[in-house]
Amino acid sequence: MSSITAVIITHNEARNIQKCLVSLKTVADEIIVVDSFSTDDTVAICQQEGAKVIQNAWPGFGPQKNFGIQHAKHEYILSLDADEALDDELIASIQTAKKQGLQNMYEFTRLNYYYGKFLRHGFEYPDYKIRLFPKSKVRWNDELVHETLQISPNVTLQRLKGHLLHYTYYAIREHVAKANKYTDLGAELNFKKGKKASWFKIIFSPLITFIQAYVFKKGFLDGGHGFILAVFHAYGAFMKYTKLWMLNNEKPNEQ
Repeated sequence: MSSITAVIITHNEARNIQKCLVSLKTVADEIIVVDSFSTDDTVAICQQEGAKVIQNAWPGFGPQKNFGIQHAKHEYILSLDADEALDDELIASIQTAKKQGLQNMYEFTRLNYYYGKFLRHGFEYPDYKIRLFPKSKVRWNDELVHETLQISPNVTLQRLKGHLLHYTYYAIREHVAKANKYTDLGAELNFKKGKKASWFKIIFSPLITFIQAYVFKKGFLDGGHGFILAVFHAYGAFMKYTKLWMLNNEKPNEQ
């Protein structure tokens, strides 16, 4: 029988965090929440649900997750975002894996929720995420956005049945705000890596992205939601490259 420490990072997640913690309590032997000084009821809800809360100034996504892992008692880490929760089938799969003894790194199939609907097509599905792993063999990198796991060699990967429910956006205005934030970070990251934005990419990347999401990934099967999401993906590509273009062309005295 293996033991698990769940690690979640939060900032003003009062709307989502209770669903996350309630699902985690069924599989985790310890729950650590690293909070970057929320101003809503996030901390109170976490304490009410029995989580250990550690507050830490925001250093970035990967470093904040690594900070939480450093405080974990157990070797196996279950890493969730505050707007995610385990469904019943995934809970059962994790419980079975614990009883058998955790030996691998495990990935989940994430099911994303947009504007009142879980989507099963387009770029949104299947959305595989590695979320259960041994802390001695895995760490998060330090990227500004879309942090990924750095994995030691010879670690096997197993997919567990069930879904990780991701309550992505409840309203389109939230998606607009987040898209603006992430395209800022994406452009900054690419600029620091020395990448350039050509007019070819600015013009054709959004078009190609839309066709891939809506046609080839069958986003049209999600109805109006699928169309809106394909447009958002195209918008994100356009904004990322136009913002990078502006960074490429800033004059030294404007920086």
